[in-house]
Amino acid sequence: MMMKSLRLTLPLLAMAWICPAMVVSAQTPHATPKKNQAKTASDAPLRRPKVIIFDVNETLLDLAPLKASVGKALGGREDLLPLWFSTMLHYSLVETLSEEHHHFGEIGSAALMMVAETQGIELEYDEAKAAIVTPLRSLPPHGDVVAGLEALQQDGYQIVSLTNSSDAGVQTQFQNAGLTDFFQKRYSVDSIQKFKPHPATYRFVLDDLGVEPEDVLMVAAHAWDLAGAKNVGLQTAFIKRPGKTLYPLLSEPDYVVKDLSEIVAALRKTADRDSDR
Repeated sequence: MMMKSLRLTLPLLAMAWICPAMVVSAQTPHATPKKNQAKTASDAPLRRPKVIIFDVNETLLDLAPLKASVGKALGGREDLLPLWFSTMLHYSLVETLSEEHHHFGEIGSAALMMVAETQGIELEYDEAKAAIVTPLRSLPPHGDVVAGLEALQQDGYQIVSLTNSSDAGVQTQFQNAGLTDFFQKRYSVDSIQKFKPHPATYRFVLDDLGVEPEDVLMVAAHAWDLAGAKNVGLQTAFIKRPGKTLYPLLSEPDYVVKDLSEIVAALRKTADRDSDR
């Protein structure tokens, strides 16, 4: 009888030890992603970068003319531009992962046709291409860009660009926007046939320039672009262009600014701090 009682008691004692731990574990909430807040330069304990890489579309160039053109192609639905842009990015990643490659303009035209079909809008491929390629190559710079690039150039930074677009396309964009002279080099993902944010795109630039990741700052208005750059070890700066936001499941970029003038100011403070060490 005693042995039977002991056999019943031991499992109960074990449960008494296990169950509280199980209850605590079940009731402990998962960590909630911290909401991103803007940083000032004093919040970024970084060394002065040697090279600044700029994304192009939306970061430097205003997509407003493209929004109007895409909207016209979609029967006046300018509100569908974000859907088109995200569809284009989605399938650029599909091509990267499936080891296919078409130029970004081709993917953009195909994505526009997909959006049109989902919305019940008839659109031919040539119409889609015309709605994208022509305005994309004539986008104006944002109002802060020219003065910001001039200041960064005067401060002695090596300035380059890295884009998912073709090199020929960016060359035309920079000529039309008056930005050519600010950039020492232009890089296109067509060189390695993988789209950002694949790590190889950023490493391609680092290898060509012969610089270490921590000596390079990536500037973009897209959280996904900065996620790719940060993964490779680059410093990152997010420009809060209208409608753009950070991805709350990743750590903040090193700099969060509203325009290029704030980047200039932040980097000057970083340089001053470095010189005081």
